Amino acid sequence: MKIDIKKLNEKALLPTRGSEQAAGWDLYSNNVEAVNVEAHATVMIGTGLSIAIPDGYFGAVYARSGLATKQGLRPANCVGVIDSDYRGEIIVPLHNDTNDRKTINPNERIAQIVVMPYLAVEFDEKDILDETQRGSNGFGSTGIK
Repeated sequence: MKIDIKKLNEKALLPTRGSEQAAGWDLYSNNVEAVNVEAHATVMIGTGLSIAIPDGYFGAVYARSGLATKQGLRPANCVGVIDSDYRGEIIVPLHNDTNDRKTINPNERIAQIVVMPYLAVEFDEKDILDETQRGSNGFGSTGIK
């Protein structure tokens, strides 16, 4: 599948994959100078890219495992959703989970995007739902007791 992508400025970097089988494509920061992310703060980092996700798909923006585990930086919304009708810049709200200031340098890999299909559903409101063995038992109800 080919997906149209647009650089919003000449310094933007196209997404790359770490290996041929990688599901995620690395997204790069498009800041012209280093940006500090204070402890427990969130900073919006632009990628300088706009993408045309095909109908029936969405772009899921996930943390890069190395950045999250080694630097404590992750998308503030945990998983961002880029809808197929969105044509604005892909912006990643990076959150610093550490007690130390972190720095995002220009052209640094900040997140990854995975293009995924979704089911288009409709909701049908009912007064009663069918019964199941689990019922309304929630958090931890299926674990070992």
